[in-house]
Amino acid sequence: MNEPWRAIAHEKIKNMSEELVKSMGGTIDVNIEVGYPYLENDSFLTEIARKKAQGVIGESNIIDLPLRMTGEDFAYFSQKVPATFIRIGVRNESKGIVHAVHNTRFDIDESAIETGILTLLAQVFEL
Repeated sequence: MNEPWRAIAHEKIKNMSEELVKSMGGTIDVNIEVGYPYLENDSFLTEIARKKAQGVIGESNIIDLPLRMTGEDFAYFSQKVPATFIRIGVRNESKGIVHAVHNTRFDIDESAIETGILTLLAQVFEL
């Protein structure tokens, strides 16, 4: 969930793998591809973004997501400057729009485009 944690986890995976294989008389080379860095939301910017979004879409439409182990190229920015990552929901169960990205049946509720634009504009301008 952060770079130090990742390094520790990789070291543990490497050590456990090597010890397991060694206990059976073998050897192993462990190569872990690191990939994208973790994405860190700056708490101050995130609170500002939340308040601005509330003015556009209302507090009940803002959902805090749990920590996730996914990759996101925006994370490179968050390693260099304070940042906050905003996801715009595009799901609409009443319209049958329920499939996640990377699914061949993925679709979006097109009304989310306007909501998304207004929410992002609110981050920059007073709406």
